Amino acid sequence: MSNLGVVQIIDTLETGGAEVLAVNINNGLNEVGINSHICATRKEGKLIENINNKTNYIFLNRKKTIDIKALIKFRKYIETNNISVLHAHATSIFMAFCIKVMNPKLKIIWHDHYGKSENLKYRPSIFLKLFSFFTHSIISVNVKLKDWSEKKLYCKNVFFVNNFASFNLVKEKTKLNGENGKRIIHLAAFRNQKNHQFLIEAFAKISKVNPDWTLHLVGRLGNDLYTQKNLALIKELNLEKHIFVYDAKMDIQNILFQSDIGVLSSSSEGLPLALLEYGLAKLPVVCTNVGQCSDIVIDKKTGYLIESNNMNQLVDKLELLIKSKTDRIKFGQNNEINIKKNYSVGPFLKKIIKIYNS
Repeated sequence: MSNLGVVQIIDTLETGGAEVLAVNINNGLNEVGINSHICATRKEGKLIENINNKTNYIFLNRKKTIDIKALIKFRKYIETNNISVLHAHATSIFMAFCIKVMNPKLKIIWHDHYGKSENLKYRPSIFLKLFSFFTHSIISVNVKLKDWSEKKLYCKNVFFVNNFASFNLVKEKTKLNGENGKRIIHLAAFRNQKNHQFLIEAFAKISKVNPDWTLHLVGRLGNDLYTQKNLALIKELNLEKHIFVYDAKMDIQNILFQSDIGVLSSSSEGLPLALLEYGLAKLPVVCTNVGQCSDIVIDKKTGYLIESNNMNQLVDKLELLIKSKTDRIKFGQNNEINIKKNYSVGPFLKKIIKIYNS
């Protein structure tokens, strides 16, 4: 057992890229003998099922921005469990900052998951600059974020570390609608940057020519206008028997094994976990060329890269894969080889443990 004590800090345990990665890092560190813990600050969620060692988990139930009760609870937990490193994901950097003010000996590692990397010039930075004075190292999920932190923030130790792919063993529950061998999967929460409307409108064209193919939207549904507009669009285009919406699901491996093509239609991305999971499941992909997606998808070898919001390209590339089972199998096999070689858990853990110990 290592003397290193680490806690992953995340605002919620609802399904999302940053949340999944925080849980997977915690599980991976535990497996290699690190004293590893995970803390949800504001809200629990379905991902609690994926935490392997729940005795090393704490929920703070933070009710307000500065919640003294939650801070005291967390400080006591940190001291009791000999934690020296606070690995804060996304906006949980604020909680890590507050705890470090109470205990200056703690080391903050901030994992920057900011998804709108195509629009970084509009990113607010005032508070992040303050927090960066107290941050030991920053881990960026793509090169653009690394460059931004190096230019805008005061922390000198900035690293780009690839996300890694991993499936958690959970009970198979979800049965996808539609015909076997003719399913397209889209793994993404209903958020503006995921650009569901673009995909739905493209699939409306595809379904006219390929009515037996179906599209499956798996991801957290929001109680907001974006979600409502996209659900209404499916009805407006009379696609209820062709597009199926499932909300957030935990049995991702099971879902992907029922699918035949993976798609991601985002207008902005970091390095999306969904693409890594498509690869592990041997799926060919069609993906917009945003963020670090081109680092994962090898065009014409593991799938196709398209321009963001280019409807003709999205329709054309999906139809190419629909028409060719041979290409689907070949691209899927290439995708699995690429992901296992370049985005596996072992090299990732070695990199972050080195950052923890630096």
